[in-house]
Amino acid sequence: MRTELYGKILIKVIVTERFISVLRVLLIDDDVELCQMMEEYLGAEDFTLTITHDGEDGAQQALSGEFDLVVLDVMMPRFNGFDTLRLIRASSQIPVIMLTAKGDEIDRIVGLELGADDYLSKPFNPRELVARLRAIQRRVAVRDESQHNQASSNITRVGKIAIYPSERIIEWKGEPLDITTSEYALLEVLARNAGRVVSKADLFTQALGRPESRYDRSVDVHVSNLRQKLGLLEDGRSPIQTVRGVGYQFIAG
Repeated sequence: MRTELYGKILIKVIVTERFISVLRVLLIDDDVELCQMMEEYLGAEDFTLTITHDGEDGAQQALSGEFDLVVLDVMMPRFNGFDTLRLIRASSQIPVIMLTAKGDEIDRIVGLELGADDYLSKPFNPRELVARLRAIQRRVAVRDESQHNQASSNITRVGKIAIYPSERIIEWKGEPLDITTSEYALLEVLARNAGRVVSKADLFTQALGRPESRYDRSVDVHVSNLRQKLGLLEDGRSPIQTVRGVGYQFIAG
C-alpha cells in the first residue's frame, strides 16, 4: 500500500515538474531588438524560445506541433498578426498571446475575437509576459496531469453540456466545441457553477489565472465568442447570461 502510494506521488511529481520546468515558446515579431531582449529574459526564466520575424513562416512553425505557446505581434509588414492568427486558428487551438500597441483597444478586441487567448500592450514589462506565460503553463500542466489521473467516469454533465477533463474536450448538444484554451477554461468554470452567478473577478483568477485589471475586457470578449459557438437555447436565450455589475451565469438548459 505504501509502495503504491509512493508510486502515485512520484508520478504526480514527475508530471508536474515536466510541465512547470520548460515551456516551448514561439515568438513572432519583426522587432529585432525586442526579440533579443526577450530571448535573454525568457532564457533566464527556463523557457525555450524560438524566434521568427515573418508572420507566414511563424504560422507554419506554430502548426508544426513543436511549441506549447505562441507570442504574436500585431503590427508586422507583409503578413500582420491578425492574418497569422487566422492561419493558426484554421487548424490549431495552440495558446496565443497577442502583442498590441499601447492604448489600441480595437486591436486587443479583434485579436481576442479571432481566437487569441490573451494580450499584452507594448511596451510591457517582461515580468508581466512571464506571468501570463506561467498562467497558461499552469493550465497546460493541469490538462496533462488530468490525462494521467482521470478516467472517463469523471465526465461532468450539466444539461446539454458534457466536460471530458482527460481529453480537454467540451461537448454541446452532443457535438464537440471548437474552442481555445481560454474559452475552455471559462466555459468549464461557468458550467461547473451552472445556475450560480460567477463574478468577473473569479473568472479572471479561476479561468485565466490572473487578477482582473481595470479596462481589461478579455473575459467579456471570450464570453462573446462562446455565445456565438453555443448558439441559443430552445427558448431563445443564450446559455450564458449577463448579470449586470456582477458577472455571468450559465444556464444548463
